[in-house]
Amino acid sequence: MPKIRPWLWFDMNAEEAAEFYTNVFPNSRIGEVTRYPETDPDITGISVPPGTVMSVEFFLDGQVFYGLNGGPMFQFSEAVSFEIHCDGQDEVDHYWNALTADGGVESQCGWLKDKFGVSWQVVPKQLYELLANPDKAAAQRATDAMMKMQKIDVAAMEAAARG
Repeated sequence: MPKIRPWLWFDMNAEEAAEFYTNVFPNSRIGEVTRYPETDPDITGISVPPGTVMSVEFFLDGQVFYGLNGGPMFQFSEAVSFEIHCDGQDEVDHYWNALTADGGVESQCGWLKDKFGVSWQVVPKQLYELLANPDKAAAQRATDAMMKMQKIDVAAMEAAARG
């Protein structure tokens, strides 16, 4: 089966983003970096000096990603996000704080945009357990609590589920 390899289009800061992400996630590293040769703006749509980073391969806890320095033509949106499946509140706090630092933006229900505009869902495993509770009233209370949150608060959701 073929592997899916996400490519992220950056406005000439792919290497900076890769360095940032590899410092946030454990077991991460930067792989191959390719550089632009002389470019013809009529062909590429951008004008960059030879030697400018074209793409950067990076691994976040073993998952490969690629960043492309493609210029300002395309922007990230919430239509695509990456979920970080966390083991509990401490992991939620770590990733939330790291990814919202230096210009990241908090959203709702565990969603955020980092300083590069990439959308993330920072989700504790307990969220799925609470929302899938066979006690439908408890699951509804947990859902109602989550809908009022930005960063997920596991203890608050558990308390809501208990009623």
